Amino acid sequence: MTTDRVLSEVSLAELARAVRACRLCAGVLPHEPRPVIQLSESSRILVVGQAPGRRVHETGLPFNDPSGDRLRDWMGVTRDQFYDEQLMAILPMGFCYPGTGRSGDLPPRPECAPTWREALLARLPNIRLTLAIGQYAHAWHLPDARRSVTENVRAWRQYWPHLIPMPHPSPRNNLWLRRNAWFEQEVVPALRRRIADLLHRDEAQ
Repeated sequence: MTTDRVLSEVSLAELARAVRACRLCAGVLPHEPRPVIQLSESSRILVVGQAPGRRVHETGLPFNDPSGDRLRDWMGVTRDQFYDEQLMAILPMGFCYPGTGRSGDLPPRPECAPTWREALLARLPNIRLTLAIGQYAHAWHLPDARRSVTENVRAWRQYWPHLIPMPHPSPRNNLWLRRNAWFEQEVVPALRRRIADLLHRDEAQ
């Protein structure tokens, strides 16, 4: 399954199976590929991170780490809600753990998004809110991404209520959060209200 024509003809379930079996980067990753995604045609919220970390690679569960704990707190959702694919699609910019460099995890592999992303997003018709987390998600999902994550996040009202640029929830980002306290004071409460509204609508249907 390598051509745009083939990708356009398969169902979401078939496409997801192909993604999970992908070995495109097997020769360059420091470990066996293990694509980690979560999605359903019913998903209403799309979470876009960078790439799985080591713990996610080991468990196969997206955001199953301290970053995920903080993200769920920002969103105001439980683990059960977060891992309900009928509610949440989770599609990082790179589906496999890229390995670790000198200052943390390496960037997502550049082959991943051009190969799979558009075909997957086209099969998510019910997304009402996209959380674009970090610089790589900003670059793909924001039509006019600025130079820095901080600038993008400060401009969050320009994309509201359908998309919100966010910083990464990693503990490595604690300094950024201390320096930009407005994010948790202004953006997080609005985010929680928006998500609560979407989940309430889902339950009422």
